[in-house]
Amino acid sequence: MDCIFCKIAAGEIPSATLYEDEDFRVILDLGPAARGHALILPKAHYADLCEIPEELAAKAMILAKKIVSAGRKALRCDGYNIVQNNGEAAGQTVFHFHIHVIPRYTGDNAGVTWTPGTLTEEDRQEITACMREALK
Repeated sequence: MDCIFCKIAAGEIPSATLYEDEDFRVILDLGPAARGHALILPKAHYADLCEIPEELAAKAMILAKKIVSAGRKALRCDGYNIVQNNGEAAGQTVFHFHIHVIPRYTGDNAGVTWTPGTLTEEDRQEITACMREALK
């Protein structure tokens, strides 16, 4: 497999590593949305959220909390975005599960927002019915 995030997570490609344990490497993003933007990379390869085992996904979110807590002290940011993209349509460009931990600063214009739409009654009924069925 020729996955760049596998190589970075394994230490084969140098990175600005913030944290490492047996399951993850946390690095600074080379194309940051804001100062201190980090990526949480599992050392094992999983293409997206649907492939990563639940236990490891849970550990990734706990690690995100740890990175946010440290970042608040170290970077003195005003907030954080935790972003996890799945699929090309959702903005995923590297198909190795990863979490973006993005410090936010008042007025930074990092752009991790959207214009709210409207939930129609028809959509509410259709979506809740099909999702409840899929979740059984």
